Amino acid sequence: MSSQSSTSGAPAPTLRRTLRARHLTMIAIGGSIGTGLFVASGATIAQAGPGGALAAYILIGAMVYFLMTSLGELAAYMPVSGSFATYGARYVDEGFGFALGWNYWYNWAVTIAVELAAAQLVMLYWFPDTPGVLWSALFLGLMFALNAISVRGFGEAEYWCALVKVVTVIAFIGIGTLMIFGILRGDMPASHGLGNLTLGDAPFVGGLPALIGVAMIAGFSFQGTELIGVAAGESADPAKNIPRAVRQVFWRILLFYVLAILIIGILIPYTDPSLLKSDVQTVGVSPFTLVFRHAGLAFAAGVMNAVILTAVLSAGNSGMYASTRMLYNLATEGRAPRIFARLTRNGVPLVALLATTAVGALCFLTSLFESKSVYLWLLNLSGMTGFIAWLGIAVSHYRFRKGFVAQGHDLSRLPYRSPFFPYGPIFAFGLCLVVTLGQNYQAFTSGKIDWVGVAATYIGIPIFLAIWAGYRIVRRTRFVCYAEMEFPALPAGGDGVAARGAAPMPAE
Repeated sequence: MSSQSSTSGAPAPTLRRTLRARHLTMIAIGGSIGTGLFVASGATIAQAGPGGALAAYILIGAMVYFLMTSLGELAAYMPVSGSFATYGARYVDEGFGFALGWNYWYNWAVTIAVELAAAQLVMLYWFPDTPGVLWSALFLGLMFALNAISVRGFGEAEYWCALVKVVTVIAFIGIGTLMIFGILRGDMPASHGLGNLTLGDAPFVGGLPALIGVAMIAGFSFQGTELIGVAAGESADPAKNIPRAVRQVFWRILLFYVLAILIIGILIPYTDPSLLKSDVQTVGVSPFTLVFRHAGLAFAAGVMNAVILTAVLSAGNSGMYASTRMLYNLATEGRAPRIFARLTRNGVPLVALLATTAVGALCFLTSLFESKSVYLWLLNLSGMTGFIAWLGIAVSHYRFRKGFVAQGHDLSRLPYRSPFFPYGPIFAFGLCLVVTLGQNYQAFTSGKIDWVGVAATYIGIPIFLAIWAGYRIVRRTRFVCYAEMEFPALPAGGDGVAARGAAPMPAE
């Protein structure tokens, strides 16, 4: 493992394997419950109606489940710190893994900017006259400070922040359910019922094109579940803890998202001008806050906004952790400048953290443009690169399993086995591809091509392909044949993790 050596002859600092099962579970939950649910869910309902938004979240949720089982099989067998980059390089193509690693770093680095842009919208609730760029600078500094501690400190902070978010969503679902059944009426008319589900063009507004469009936003909302793959290298017992996290995390997230979207769609009409839209001059308000206002809980609405702010910063903090670790591991494997492999005495890759923070400063663009439009622009950009990472997981798992069987290995010895192979990764790959390519096809059918919108939506694809192609040309790599794939040996009985031949994170 490459990091700076000590001039005094003392052992070089290493990353620490101290994350427990509860940390892995809550990091995955906390990393994916943020602006996607608390802020961007308003945009999905406004664009596709309550039915379209709900269908998009259910469809993307099913796809994420298949991806989680694929990732669980890979990470439980080979809990390496390089995660997706290592799997892609070993079982697809070395250049593919290289591009996947850089893509994932870029994805979460941009997500930091997305979360900070959302924080500006939240802070306008209390301070409408304060420039949003000041809040961005303050929160960026706070997230940097939180990531400059040991991984155990980060894990504990994310655990409790995620717990606050989970409790808040449960409380929201409870209050929303009471309002729907008329037990808690607030300012809702007695004849409200399910009228919003049939208002205007509801429940499906814009048809299939709108559904495909909001699927990208829904996909962004679920991004973060794959963080357990990044954290696997710092897990104390990955063969046991990762399968447990895979089984628990998805159902909780899907339960939260589906019920929350359903409640919002019933209680708030998709035509409500307060829902986040890119063509509205007033700043969007979280649909969660709107529901609490309708419930007559003015004080609770303010508290909810504070919780949303906590969620935004927590999700951004998780993104900073994920992107920093990916950049560090690219450096340790020789796929990034070696300077990014340097560690502090507490095992923090500080140089990689500084580089990631610099990309997060993209949020300062919101001081030059209307913040809501920039937020949606960054949302689409990050969402596209996130889908590419998911495509990489599906391809890597499919080829891993094919090669594993082709070489005569016994599947029963895998610590965790995806129950949906090969249909799971194939379905996930196909749906990812459809949503990715169809995200902004309207830009090509409106007579005059909107090149700014096209660039914002699709720029992640040519960047990924260019990095992959460039690496293949320079290093003259090729696709790895099934017979040439390397599979670390499993311990006797198959109940442990694979041998540490893939350069995992050193133990504490």
